[in-house]
Amino acid sequence: MGLDLGHKRIGIALSDALGITAQGLMVLERQENAAALAKVIDLARQHHITAIVIGLPRHMDGRLGNRAAEVLEWAAQLHQVLGIPVHTWDERLTTVQAERILLEANLSRRRRRQVIDKMAAVLILQAFLDQRGSANAG
Repeated sequence: MGLDLGHKRIGIALSDALGITAQGLMVLERQENAAALAKVIDLARQHHITAIVIGLPRHMDGRLGNRAAEVLEWAAQLHQVLGIPVHTWDERLTTVQAERILLEANLSRRRRRQVIDKMAAVLILQAFLDQRGSANAG
């Protein structure tokens, strides 16, 4: 499972059974943290998730971003409750890349706002899967 923790929404993506490709699942409107975390935990259990990757915000110089503490707290809580590996992934420019992809798909501004967090989660998860796949191949 891939997560993009946005200010207003949480993008959620899943991989296929072989862990090769990422697909968008949904966008969860942000609620209070406890409710949003409970929903993600429920989804992870429903989909029999064995690992999670969460986008970790960083500044362009590599320093942790302002919301990194929240992401690290989510990672710790998900790991504690679900007992599965929870990884963080550098999410620099994923929203920009997602916006570019959605513009090329000629989506309206309204529709892009609705799906950009899900697309960012797909990009985070796909990058993680690609890196893991190339590490296993070598």
